[in-house]
Amino acid sequence: MNELLEVLRHQAAHFGPELARTAFQRGLAVTKKDGTRQPIPITATPVILEAAEVRRRCELAARLSSAALKMAEAVLGGNSQEVLLGGLSPLERAIAERTWRQVSRLATTRVDFFVGAGQQPRALEVNTTIPAMQGYSDIAARVFLEVVARHFRYPERALASLLTLNGSNALALYRALLDGYAAERPGQMPETIALLCRRHDAQISELQYLAERFREFGADADVVHPEDVSGDDAFIAHGKTYQMVYRHLFVRRLEENPSPWIEDFFGTVPGRKAVFLNPPTSQVEEKVTFALLSQALATPELAEGAQLTPEELEAIRVSVPWTRRFRHGPTGGPMGESLEDLVATVAAEPQRFVLKRSWDYGGKAVFIGRSVGTVPYNERAQALYGAPLPWAELCERAVADPTGGGYVVQELVETSPEPHVLCTETGVLPTSLYVDYSAYASVGLARQPAWGGVCRGSMAEIVNIVGGGGVIPLITAEVAHKLLMAWKAL
Repeated sequence: MNELLEVLRHQAAHFGPELARTAFQRGLAVTKKDGTRQPIPITATPVILEAAEVRRRCELAARLSSAALKMAEAVLGGNSQEVLLGGLSPLERAIAERTWRQVSRLATTRVDFFVGAGQQPRALEVNTTIPAMQGYSDIAARVFLEVVARHFRYPERALASLLTLNGSNALALYRALLDGYAAERPGQMPETIALLCRRHDAQISELQYLAERFREFGADADVVHPEDVSGDDAFIAHGKTYQMVYRHLFVRRLEENPSPWIEDFFGTVPGRKAVFLNPPTSQVEEKVTFALLSQALATPELAEGAQLTPEELEAIRVSVPWTRRFRHGPTGGPMGESLEDLVATVAAEPQRFVLKRSWDYGGKAVFIGRSVGTVPYNERAQALYGAPLPWAELCERAVADPTGGGYVVQELVETSPEPHVLCTETGVLPTSLYVDYSAYASVGLARQPAWGGVCRGSMAEIVNIVGGGGVIPLITAEVAHKLLMAWKAL
């Protein structure tokens, strides 16, 4: 749909400011600690994919998520539990030890991909703790379609159908929660849903948007905070009893601001006081677990121990880049070559590798070898190790650093900046952005809801919303064609 993208680039100055303003009003924003909100940038240029490709990526995400859950269970049920438990904080560890055997359903997961020139998505990591942006993705796509369609004089009466055709991750999340609830409480549906987060959470506007959508879909939903909650045998906030809880709260936040009631609630899966289908699962999201998925392709006994299916192994084969625990010693390399010492090879060939702390978030401990000497690389090294270290020295520091379970090393997934048009309330700016693609999925449900994806863009190679990235609307090729036909009819 290059023709539509060219039209959008030329017309962006006319609709871009309204696009940015409306997206911010709907909730595309980061909330600061003082409660003020900062707009998340949005582009006038979407990512356009065939609906079948969106579904294919979600199927990949579902198989990778299921495989990661199985791998984590195999490790925790074996003799090497410290591989995963050792990287967790004290409370995370306590909850993992208490709940891992009971975790069979994950209402929502997210797999982050880079898509290179060959258009084959390469998975970077699996997110299961707070796989957010269902609301942000909907806001970006919905506002884009509304603003552009009206600028193109698309029939107002047909706009609702256009939005429905493009899909909704908020609706998919709602259906996943309902299907999971029905599996736990046969014949029942939740009338009340609590979206649990910190007060002034950085993504609270997204949660407020989701609560509004859930109410439209039929449930009485509210955003609630740990200090609001009580109840001896029920989940109660402000006098209301909630039958289901959707968690958007990192366990480590409870260590900063202890809440014994919530800590106990997190320790019961799938919930006694309320059904709880996205429990803390740090052990599944740890990058060591992802590295073990990669290693399972070369180690049949590892795949057998985790009971990975042929479909899961194929998903790993086609989408997971070579990833290993970062340790001294021999191993097989990305091309199947024999490496005498993994650390020595990585230190000598920075352009081939990326180092990632196994358990961390926000990209704070991710080092791209070829970016040595750049401002982002130096800032991360300074923050973690007190100096902008050369690559070889960083490797030695990383291999000796047990924080967060140590590091993994991953082969570099090649990606190049794409041309986009960023929008603000005062104007538009053509720029080049690194773009990732995240696909949603569920684990343990009788059927997958109609998940979609979300695209983020950043001027830096490490893409992160809270760290300054933006959201790129994702639309299907069929929807894009309808917009183009509307433009040509003017």
